[in-house]
Amino acid sequence: MPRPRFNRILLKLSGEALMGEGQFGIDPQTTSRIAEEIREAREAGHTLCLVVGGGNIFRGLAGAAKGFDRATGDYMGMLATVMNALAMQNALEKIGVDTRVLSAIPMATVSEPYIRRRAMRHLEKGRVVIFAAGTGNPYFTTDTAAALRAAEMGCDALFKGTSVDGVYNADPKKVKDARRYDEISFQTVLSDDLKVMDASAVALCRDNNIPIVVFNIREQGNLARVLAGEGTATIVQNGE
Repeated sequence: MPRPRFNRILLKLSGEALMGEGQFGIDPQTTSRIAEEIREAREAGHTLCLVVGGGNIFRGLAGAAKGFDRATGDYMGMLATVMNALAMQNALEKIGVDTRVLSAIPMATVSEPYIRRRAMRHLEKGRVVIFAAGTGNPYFTTDTAAALRAAEMGCDALFKGTSVDGVYNADPKKVKDARRYDEISFQTVLSDDLKVMDASAVALCRDNNIPIVVFNIREQGNLARVLAGEGTATIVQNGE
């Protein structure tokens, strides 16, 4: 069964997606490739906004495990997402895509503050809006920020670009015969504790009827294929 067409989407990128083959940081070549795919999606008629994680620079939970105060670690992680958002903005504007970075933590020198009506207006003008600094609050992941912004922006779906090609019943990197789902319900994801996104993000998408499409962003051209209803991905939605 072909996937439906989604016109307005929020693309959630992990910070690790920007690393390329490196172990940390931002790889300009990878960032440029992702920017090109976003431009192609926009030219195909899709309205896009982005949330980028910060795990390639600093992850709050990992910092807390090593002795950082959890709230401090989370704020540091939010600042990492701003760096990634600026990197994506730079890559997109180099190829002629008009963008705006809106940060949940005010930092007027480098970005606009997050104001919902302003973000909506930017989307209406055809700009790619990049949401930075998560929700602006500690103890919330960028997954939850992505689900929240997708609901606020009236998105048709949340696309999660990751390093695997969908949702499996076990970690495919560890379990050789792990089974991939083409479709799965929010309830199954939550009850089976499948690691799609954190539970609060999944519940928020469920309650607002926003499908989550999980696909491999590391595969070149995959965003366009999945947006067209082709390619390999898993759709998480209400019902099965």
